[in-house]
Amino acid sequence: MSFLAVYESHFTKHLTQTQFQAFRILLWLLTVHKQVRIERLAACFPLPILYQSRRKHIQRFLVLSALAIPRFWFPVIKAIICKEFKTGSRLIITIDRNQWKDKNVFMVAVIWKKLALPIYWTLLAQIPHFKM
Repeated sequence: MSFLAVYESHFTKHLTQTQFQAFRILLWLLTVHKQVRIERLAACFPLPILYQSRRKHIQRFLVLSALAIPRFWFPVIKAIICKEFKTGSRLIITIDRNQWKDKNVFMVAVIWKKLALPIYWTLLAQIPHFKM
């Protein structure tokens, strides 16, 4: 959880204490279970409430305006880049295109400690399939 310790001041500026605690728990669950499905996270979320209530709690948390990408995540990624990469050091940028269900996503990310931190993404137009 060193990621949280380093950037805790940034997170606590944008989240209430309860939201920050939910953020810590979700981050821990994602790290331990390596699952992004809300159903799996809700099953493991340590709140003494019904499963459906935990699921709704997570869904409401994930759509908080405080977690908006430009306002919350980009400053964190910028701080990581400024802190971890000195002028003249090597910065690894990766690009990827991924088909997820009916979505075609193009993503650019910075590699940091075996993590890909997304810095840009866009949905690409679908290529029509031709039948012969």
